[in-house]
Amino acid sequence: MQEFLKISRVKTVKRDESERLGDFKEIYSLLGAKNATEQASRCVQCANPFCHFTCPLHNYIPFWLLNTANSNLQTAFNLSNETNPFPEITGRVCPQDRLCEGACTLNSNFGAIAIGNIETYITETGLANGLKPFKDVKFSDKKVAIIGSGPAGLSAATYLLRNGINAEIFEADNRAGGLLAYGIPGFKVEKIVIQRRVDMLKDAGAVFHTNTKIDDRNFHDLMSEFDAVILAFGARSSRSQGIANENAKGIYKALDFLTTVQKELYKEECDAIDLVGKKVVVIGGGDTAMDCLRSALRKGASSATCVYRRDRASMPGSKKEFVNATEEGANFIFNSAIKDIVVNDSGEVLALNLAKTTTKDGKVEVIKGGEVMQNADVVIFALGFDVENLSFLSANGIELDKYGRVATDDCFRTSKIGVYACGDCKRGSDLVVTAASEGKNVAKVIVKDLNNL
Repeated sequence: MQEFLKISRVKTVKRDESERLGDFKEIYSLLGAKNATEQASRCVQCANPFCHFTCPLHNYIPFWLLNTANSNLQTAFNLSNETNPFPEITGRVCPQDRLCEGACTLNSNFGAIAIGNIETYITETGLANGLKPFKDVKFSDKKVAIIGSGPAGLSAATYLLRNGINAEIFEADNRAGGLLAYGIPGFKVEKIVIQRRVDMLKDAGAVFHTNTKIDDRNFHDLMSEFDAVILAFGARSSRSQGIANENAKGIYKALDFLTTVQKELYKEECDAIDLVGKKVVVIGGGDTAMDCLRSALRKGASSATCVYRRDRASMPGSKKEFVNATEEGANFIFNSAIKDIVVNDSGEVLALNLAKTTTKDGKVEVIKGGEVMQNADVVIFALGFDVENLSFLSANGIELDKYGRVATDDCFRTSKIGVYACGDCKRGSDLVVTAASEGKNVAKVIVKDLNNL
């Protein structure tokens, strides 16, 4: 270990931009055994591992790095999969530069350990060699219903199954995965990876009910048939901007847009979006905005421009996603905010009136007289998401907090006995890894509660 003086941080191999723009396949190459072993050997095995503490899942990062460096794949695989419900996914989609790698002791002077790449390598290689993330367990007669099959729901199911509690997942869409299946594009994580993890859960005993939307009636049935119910339906409702013409033709909300793109690729029924030769403008500066820009370019847009109200350094998304979007031809307009939308007589988008902005004491302020026009055929709003107020919540006495999220105590329990909540529907729109952490923790609470009955 501690080979960081001899070995530099690996430069991840990416497909050429001209090639990757032609499809939605992943752009990164996986590490080989030699590179993974060498990169893991760079770890200094900190006495106080900041990477572990900044990871929402508190993964045993130094331990599986040590075992990878020593070519002990099985132990590394077991350690990685113990704390993480799907390491091969978080290794691909986590903003490591803001989390584990950003906190790495070597980050400032030597280059952080390539934690995300090694994490992906461990599970991909382990699965290819027949290793299993689930062990045989003896199941009790207890069973839990999970509403939503996104990261939080899949995580909760994982840890319930590992503790011998039956889990059934109810998903409104055609396939399981939630945000992973319909929101995150394949160039970040291919859908075969998501489906493989769903299949592993099925093999472990999970039951999935797709095309099943929960309403007042069947929620009551769930309460009668199951020992506990977990709300894990995410946050998919885009925030209204209160701007004139924001519902004009050519205006899309980010998740609606990304979902439609995924459904087109799945060949599922949807209202296809034609972007060939069109000028696309995306409002927002996070990873979802980058996903929209990159997807638009793959769908034939003549240009894809991001408008962000702060400067580049303030962008909330991952640095690597900004770099990838730039490489693929996306344009960026910083310190600008949308003032109004210009439409033609048919109600179709023509342009955006943008106001120049500055940041003072952390707050964005509009500069008077700095308006500019930005031509646009399509506008996509990627400015955050709220929790949908589903009818069965209030009908069953499930309280919401002041932000419209499902209210819980510190142990994920809602105001309705036997009903728990985790992930974005509880805390608001956040990272995949954060939802996974909450799914794991709510499962632990439920295991304890059911064992004490």
